[in-house]
Amino acid sequence: MNILQKILQQKRIEVGALLEQPDPLANFTNQQRPSLFQSLRQANTLQVIAEMKRASPSKGLIAGGADPVAQAKVYAQAGAAAISVLTDKEFFKGSFEDLAAVARAVDTPLLCKDFMVDRVQIRFAKAAGASIILLIVAALTDEALRDLYRYATSLGLEILVEVHDSEELERALAVDAKLIGVNNRDLRTFEVNLQRTKEIAEAFPFDEKHLLISESGIWSQDDAKQVAAMGASGVLVGEALMRSGDAGQALRRLQVQTEETSV
Repeated sequence: MNILQKILQQKRIEVGALLEQPDPLANFTNQQRPSLFQSLRQANTLQVIAEMKRASPSKGLIAGGADPVAQAKVYAQAGAAAISVLTDKEFFKGSFEDLAAVARAVDTPLLCKDFMVDRVQIRFAKAAGASIILLIVAALTDEALRDLYRYATSLGLEILVEVHDSEELERALAVDAKLIGVNNRDLRTFEVNLQRTKEIAEAFPFDEKHLLISESGIWSQDDAKQVAAMGASGVLVGEALMRSGDAGQALRRLQVQTEETSV
């Protein structure tokens, strides 16, 4: 059983527990946040989705005692296009409580970073303040991907659809995904290769309806320039920011000029 399969096995257990809880949206008051798609579309620099990340299956503890609110405020002040909050507890030491705390503290677009396999997770993400959710193509059947994408859209959420190869890109485009993230980390082995972004970029429909985001393995300004030259409008960065002595400065270094679209 690979890492992704272990995570998904745990998610199905968590879904059962969530389904037994009261509906989180029963008394929900929506908080409008800016559109990530529109902010990426209008920017002329590489935009950073900055992640609150305590741990990961491959690296163990990264910043175990990190305060999500303090981290989010640093990100927001440094000009993050969005803030990603990991809500997986078992493998990444996150929670919906982390997301809710960040939502109360900043007005930035918020991504709930988790392994979504059921509608109930999307409801809890929305209730905690997310304006964006992540759907991972490798974790879902075509039917589930389509259902969760449509359901999230019906709740007014933006969706970042994560792919790892050209076949998964086709599956993402089949559900009309607009924000498409390339995970440079193979979720089966957790190995990282920035060439994943290049491979996807070569098949990507760069137009007004689709935006490419490079995820994982972005450590330096050179990395940022590399994926920007491939056509990425944004990067999702967690570990590099969490480990840096100055997350704000590290974030600003990644905001390099973007290409019109050169592949």
